[in-house]
Amino acid sequence: MSKIDVSVVIPTFHRERELLEAVGSVLAQPGVSVEVIVMDDSAEGSGRVPIEALGDPRVRYFKRPVPSGGRPALVRNDGARHAHGHYLVFLDDDDQLQDGALRTLMHALEVNPAAGMAFGAVEPFGADASDLRHNQEYFSKARRIARRLRGVREMGAVLVFCPAILINSACMARRAVFAGAGGFDADIPVCEDADLWSRIAQQTGYVFIDRPVVRYRTGAPSLMHSLVGNDERLRDSYRRIQQKYRAANGALPALLMKAWARLLVR
Repeated sequence: MSKIDVSVVIPTFHRERELLEAVGSVLAQPGVSVEVIVMDDSAEGSGRVPIEALGDPRVRYFKRPVPSGGRPALVRNDGARHAHGHYLVFLDDDDQLQDGALRTLMHALEVNPAAGMAFGAVEPFGADASDLRHNQEYFSKARRIARRLRGVREMGAVLVFCPAILINSACMARRAVFAGAGGFDADIPVCEDADLWSRIAQQTGYVFIDRPVVRYRTGAPSLMHSLVGNDERLRDSYRRIQQKYRAANGALPALLMKAWARLLVR
C-alpha cells in the first residue's frame, strides 16, 4: 500500500458502461502507481458485477450501506477514507482521464511542495453538437481565467463567487491536505467542490496545469444537468458556500474580493 502514488475515487450510480471507461482511463495511466476506489451509491449495487469482472487488484469496490440521496460529498468522503495513496483524485464516473494526466498533476505537486492541490484544463466530448459547443466555449473561457489568476486569494474568491473554472475530475490533492481541510462539506447539497478547492487553495496554494487533464462527458444525465431550469439547490449551495467564505475572511474583505473576482472573469 505504501507504494501507491495516487488513489482515484470514483462515485457511481447506475452508469456501468461509463464507469468501466472511467476506470480504464485510470488503469492506463503511465508512470504512476494507482488504486481505484469505486463507491457505489445505488441501492442495488449495480456496479459490483462489472467491476469485479475486471479482476484487477488495483480496483476496489465498495457499496454504501445507505444511498446518499444525491449528496456526492458523503460518497467522496467515504471513498477518501479507504485511500492509501499519497495523492487523491475524485473522478466522476462518466469522465475520463487524459493520457498522462496523473503523472502531470503529481509532478506539478512534487516540484511545488507548498501547494496542496493542482488542477488542469478540461476537454469536453459528447454526441450532442450544440451541448458540446456550449461546453467547449465554457471551459475555454475557464482556462483563460485560470491563466490570469494571480495568487490564492483570487483563486479562492473566483471559486466562491463566480461560475466554476474547474471540476472535481480535473483536480489532485495531497491526501494529508484533503484530510486537514476536513474533506467535502456534506452540508452543501451540490457544488461542494467549489467550497473544498477554494479552502484548500487559500490555505496551501495551488498549481494550474495549462493543458487538458480530463475528458468531460457532455449531454449525459447527471446531478448537475438535473439542476438546469430547477436550480434552487444550486442557489442554496452557493449561499452556504459564500456564508462560509464571509465567516472565514470577514464581511468587508469578502465583499471586496467578490467585486474583484467578478471583474477578473469578465
